[in-house]
Amino acid sequence: MVHVGTGCSLLLSLVMQLPPTAAARAEDTPRPAFGKLRQDEDWSSLRDPARRSGPLDALKHIPLDRSGSIYLSLGGELRERYEYTRHPAWDDDPQDKRGVFLQRYILHGDLHLGPDIRFFAQLLSALESGRAGPAGVPDENRLDLQQAFVDLSVGAAARRRITLRLGRQEMSYGSARLIDVREGPNVRRKFDGGRLSVNAAGWRVDAFAVRPTFDKPGAFDDRTDGDRALWGAYAVATPSWLPAGAIDLYYLGFHDAAGRYVQARGRETRHTIGTRLWGAHSGWDWNVELAGQAGKFNGGDIRAWTVASEIGRRWSDAPLKPRLALSANIASGDRNAGDRRLGTFNPLFPRGSYFDELALLGPRNFVNLHPFVTVWPHDDLSITADWNFFWRLETADGVYSPSGRILRAPGGSKARYVGSAVSLNATWQIDARVALTGIYTHFFAGKFIRQTGPARDIDFVEVTVKATF
Repeated sequence: MVHVGTGCSLLLSLVMQLPPTAAARAEDTPRPAFGKLRQDEDWSSLRDPARRSGPLDALKHIPLDRSGSIYLSLGGELRERYEYTRHPAWDDDPQDKRGVFLQRYILHGDLHLGPDIRFFAQLLSALESGRAGPAGVPDENRLDLQQAFVDLSVGAAARRRITLRLGRQEMSYGSARLIDVREGPNVRRKFDGGRLSVNAAGWRVDAFAVRPTFDKPGAFDDRTDGDRALWGAYAVATPSWLPAGAIDLYYLGFHDAAGRYVQARGRETRHTIGTRLWGAHSGWDWNVELAGQAGKFNGGDIRAWTVASEIGRRWSDAPLKPRLALSANIASGDRNAGDRRLGTFNPLFPRGSYFDELALLGPRNFVNLHPFVTVWPHDDLSITADWNFFWRLETADGVYSPSGRILRAPGGSKARYVGSAVSLNATWQIDARVALTGIYTHFFAGKFIRQTGPARDIDFVEVTVKATF
């Protein structure tokens, strides 16, 4: 069993032994864009009123002393989403009569007590109406503390900066294949624990020991999940020996007292080692990731792996500025449900809409090919058309949702083809704060689905408006 509290104590003792130095000057900090992780935004540049360009900018830097080094920054989000799914899970799940209306409201306060001490708190309210049956975990959380942490920092941002973060926090790394906030669903993922971040010599290294929260739909009733734990280290660098781009290196430890697979349900301890190469050059962009897993499940060995890739080319000077890309992905499955070895890859805490916004399939026991094209009729409007193709890698294993739910057991079928999904996605960035998105997806059920249960094709429609400040 992993003791997260002990790990956090060790991280704290390391930080407190380091000498403090000056942080970067606020006037050298550029204005940030709104990001997926709002705590990563640095609004110290708006200390100077001359750099403020809108009425809400006054909320981003509220000085609490004469120098402005002690200040409060406020922010939030309003997201309204309508979605309708015809024949959910190929008609395995209950049918919503008129679709689902999802509302999400987020408000945060970011208090800086000088350059080295910071308190961040965030409230989330996620509401759902129209779903057939009770609201699921990703749909509703009426009101709760989404984040509440303290940052203790030493060092200069331009040379060596070390930060200890303690408390409830959102986390996302790399391409969000293994650790993410789960932005697509209504309720974002969060963790309780500690993280030590080091910026030095061109490297950013995070070491962490956390547990996910167990989210409940009421008000202020979420709690730390005692069954699951996550610990490890994640490093990112742009080394000189790479001609272009950057590299990620990571180790992730994971424990689950009740892991669920086609093979069985039982205690799971898994270790993941991986790397990612990514970047862009001369109109090309690339993102290639490899990871292997080992550990124990129900007393037997775990041997699993994944390879994920996306290669794209954009013609910025051509009409519509098109980008063509191909994503090719594969993750191991279990070859024999009757033996003690488990071969199914576990994506740990991945993004909720892993392959598309339909969010039906997850990255376990699969082969996926995903060509797509994006065009920009206007700088603020993008349209993407794509087609996802899915196969099972191992016929003795089933297919899973992004959360790890078993959607279909193998059922004696030897068919590999699960199906394909064609999508059209349009996003209009109305201004820096407001975006409107419309999505349509049709999933064609394949031979494996037809041989193992209901096999109706799926239609999915989503319209989302999101305002950020």
